[in-house]
Amino acid sequence: MKHWLALPALVLLAAGCAQQPQRPEPAAPAPASAGQGVPRDEPRARLGNPPFYEVASKRYVVLASGAGHVERGVASWYGPTFHGGRTATGEIYDMNAMTGAHPTLPLPTWVQVTNLQNGRSVVVRLNDRGPFSSNRIIDLSRAAAEQLDMIRAGTAMVEIRSLAGGSPAVETEPASQPAAAQRFYAQAGAFADEGNAQRLAGRLRDARVGDVAISETRVDGRRLFRVRVGPVSGVDEFDALIEKLQRAGVETARLALD
Repeated sequence: MKHWLALPALVLLAAGCAQQPQRPEPAAPAPASAGQGVPRDEPRARLGNPPFYEVASKRYVVLASGAGHVERGVASWYGPTFHGGRTATGEIYDMNAMTGAHPTLPLPTWVQVTNLQNGRSVVVRLNDRGPFSSNRIIDLSRAAAEQLDMIRAGTAMVEIRSLAGGSPAVETEPASQPAAAQRFYAQAGAFADEGNAQRLAGRLRDARVGDVAISETRVDGRRLFRVRVGPVSGVDEFDALIEKLQRAGVETARLALD
């Protein structure tokens, strides 16, 4: 994941230039306090916020606002190899600061990241683009990954919750009752029409991707029928399930909790 390569690539894409970007020289690390402090709304960075950009033939559309953004998926982290390099905003990456990289949220945005497998939670400031590997939704600094207790595993199932728009700060201590007992699923789709849910579920059963179930819920007073596969026990099993779903034609499956 070459995060600092993303910055010149984005600039060149926006300008319509075909010149191959050069990797910038590493600079002195930022102070360890960078990216730490009270979550707050900040002006959009001059760099790193094009309307859209492409990496490995995939287009990413940068969101107009981070307000209300919540998503679940797999987090990874990046450390010494990138320490001292440029982030997408032009700032210096400091692995000891509480920062992160996200493909589409505006930069900078402050977010709460919760490790759903142990209940630990941190607040980080997003100032970089990435990760661009399959089935990863956020890259965290080493310091943030340490607080989430995911250094050894390298990945964790997480929830990202934007703090844009005046959301209150959150605690960074482990939850009193860790979420390890929760069951994790891959949600293949959610439909207002039950027939559409049944058709997708049937197709997935035919593809033998795993145990498929339909659950009914209400969102804003409307009925929704969710097609889920699982449960899975951890990131490796979740990754394998996502690959099966992709082979079955489902490209937008996401992490869901019971």
